[in-house]
Amino acid sequence: MAGETTYLELSQDGGGAHKFYEVTVAGTSVTVRYGRIGAPGQTQTSSFPSVERARAAAAKKVGEKVRKGYAPAVAGQRAARPVTRRQVVSAPSTARAVAPVLWRFDTGSATFGIHVDEDRCWVGNQAGHVHTLGHDGEVLARYQLPAGVKCLVADDFWIYAGCDDGTVYDLSSKLPFAAYEISSDVDIFWLDIREGVLDVADRNGRLTVIDHEDEHQWSRNSSGDHAWMVRRDERAVYHGHSRGVTAYAQDGSGELWHTPTSGSVLFGWQEDHAVYAGTNRRVVQRLSKATGDVEATYQCDTVVYSCATSPGGRYVFAGDSASSVYCFAADGTRLWKLGTGGGSALSMQYLDEKLYMVTTDGSLVCVDASDSAVAAAQAGTVPVPVDVKSAAAVPTYTPSRTLATVTAAPATGIVVECVQEAGRLRVHVVSEGYDPRWNVQFPRHIREAGARYVIDDLAPAAGGFYRVRGEIRRLV
Repeated sequence: MAGETTYLELSQDGGGAHKFYEVTVAGTSVTVRYGRIGAPGQTQTSSFPSVERARAAAAKKVGEKVRKGYAPAVAGQRAARPVTRRQVVSAPSTARAVAPVLWRFDTGSATFGIHVDEDRCWVGNQAGHVHTLGHDGEVLARYQLPAGVKCLVADDFWIYAGCDDGTVYDLSSKLPFAAYEISSDVDIFWLDIREGVLDVADRNGRLTVIDHEDEHQWSRNSSGDHAWMVRRDERAVYHGHSRGVTAYAQDGSGELWHTPTSGSVLFGWQEDHAVYAGTNRRVVQRLSKATGDVEATYQCDTVVYSCATSPGGRYVFAGDSASSVYCFAADGTRLWKLGTGGGSALSMQYLDEKLYMVTTDGSLVCVDASDSAVAAAQAGTVPVPVDVKSAAAVPTYTPSRTLATVTAAPATGIVVECVQEAGRLRVHVVSEGYDPRWNVQFPRHIREAGARYVIDDLAPAAGGFYRVRGEIRRLV
């Protein structure tokens, strides 16, 4: 039997939304497809006792979207969201030797996203692949996201991937889900997150701040463009762009300071009392978080794509456009310049005496950055690197397109309910032992007024909301 399809779009030029919503009724089944315009989207199918009930449910869904501003449209007439990828040039290294690389892993595509925590390394590339590895290089799992990964950021236990399609995926649960959807007029360059508050730096040099409910909090237009740096702490948001670094009060109440840098900022790193900006004029500059004063400058030989430091800035590392990595003392003295062994380092992170870099040739590279390894590299002695291979049996996870259902909550499950509040769908905990006033950071695309869901676990977050841990199922 042929289906009856209603196709709607919400696309506001210069505003934000750039989405479609399609409802198809086929007998007693209703299929909903939704997502960003130009993308395949996600699909959910529900069954009903009768054709009349199915049509009524479809009409209700369409009515809800129309009231939110969606309008009938023809699929394919509007263009997909514009995507800007960082244009980089990577030349061979002129260094005499390769850095003290312990191991490297080939992801298969140019790579910007990296996060390293106590448990594992996360790496995301422009093909939308995210791999997790142990600190010894063992490949543990793989995620396939719908669009290229621009960056990976963490907020306590939670890991987020910002993608070319404007979606920020939560990779912390059993299956990844869309936690934030950035408006289509924001061409994401970089992200940072703290206590559920997401900071977005974009192509136009703008800073946009979004809360855990994916709702706009505040934004600022900087004096420059191409903002490749955003870092946040408990005091401020540090925004790096073509005209320097600007610090804003974290509540958006005003600018704290602005410092012109030597060249456009292409990467940023932060320590407790300083931020570090790598620029296209071959330097990394250390700026005081308190005043914005330039405290030190680290001179490289070509454009700086990335930088990082050991705790307190004892060592400062930089990756340039000529496939080299530098190690400096805190005062700016260059200790060595060596090849990366895997293209130019587009991003890097330091943890526990190791420097992790992701490169133009798609490699994740682990460098020994201990005192002894730094000294040995100065003397010309480096280890033989190990090339890591991915096992065929490594599990692959993709964003969930359907939701499993249960008829009763397991004894250990937590029940939440989706309710309408002031015209918005919110999710609150129904199970005992949780504050029913707190919102749950919950995938927006599966919210339906009155619906109940079962979650494996919830964790309270600073700022007074709950985050999902584990699988989500619908309670029917």
